[in-house]
Amino acid sequence: MFIDEAKIWVKAGDGGHGCVSFRRERFIAKGGPDGGDGGKGGSVYFEARDNVDTLLDFAGKHHWRAANGGGGQGGNKAGADGEDLVIGVPPGTLIYDVELDVLLKDLGAPGMKVCICRGGRGGKGNKAFATSTRQTPRFAQDGKPGQERNLRLELKLIADVGLVGMPNAGKSTLISRCSAARPRIADYPFTTLEPVLGIVELSGYRRFDMADIPGLIEGAHAGAGLGHEFLRHIERTRVIVHILDIMPADGSDPVENYAKIRDELDFYSHVLTAKPELVVLNKVDLDNDGTVAGVIAERLKKRCPVLFSPIPISAVTGAGVTELKEVLWKMVKGKAR
Repeated sequence: MFIDEAKIWVKAGDGGHGCVSFRRERFIAKGGPDGGDGGKGGSVYFEARDNVDTLLDFAGKHHWRAANGGGGQGGNKAGADGEDLVIGVPPGTLIYDVELDVLLKDLGAPGMKVCICRGGRGGKGNKAFATSTRQTPRFAQDGKPGQERNLRLELKLIADVGLVGMPNAGKSTLISRCSAARPRIADYPFTTLEPVLGIVELSGYRRFDMADIPGLIEGAHAGAGLGHEFLRHIERTRVIVHILDIMPADGSDPVENYAKIRDELDFYSHVLTAKPELVVLNKVDLDNDGTVAGVIAERLKKRCPVLFSPIPISAVTGAGVTELKEVLWKMVKGKAR
């Protein structure tokens, strides 16, 4: 199950209370105060980990607490510090404070770690309050409470290449052809219900990540189809690959379909439309002489002359896929054609 949003409550540990104690030993009169300090409460940390892929761990657990500090004891014994709570999340997780509605941290790379809630400070024992004029203090300090927050976690996949397009354009078939990812593939719209991440391997120990985003339709920004909530997963991509079905089953115009998807990307964020884009003309196995693909390519060039030249492929037969992978590698590395 792919979970990319979660709301949780986290609380750091409270500090331990200081101790009120006096030294009581045989043959030692007026031993004086010896109450120890309380321990510090544990803090709450979030850490981006490579071995975590989704926010599934938060689906059934909404309350997270760090350990409290131990109370002080007699004999000047300090309480134990509470153990910190380190919560593992996928790289690409954004942490928001719900009440303040602000982004606290973007854990965009593996190994990044941030303290979200500080543990409470331990209270002082009565030994700390003894002075020359107050030699037998009969009070101690309480520990401070730990911080607590209501958080919203959002996951944005970190991938080099993001696939977009109309439903049934062939995105899932392409990512299964290029990588070991095995998304659901069927002859009906919206087969892909959640983003899929795959690793594309090339010769010479080269590789890049590819993300398949559920299909968009016109009006997705207003909630049509699956909406456009999954588009945040390609905000971090370096290259957008726009898959066009050159012979849509519904008889629609591929160039108009391209324009509709571009509009939906623009409605969501201008950042997406500013990214390098490569158009892929899929299902050329249905175009025996290449006439249809050629006409669509010419129309696209006239409409958007700044685009990279469209690449014809067949995700089913694998025709043109090797060339596509090489082009994408150059684009990911900033070596545009």
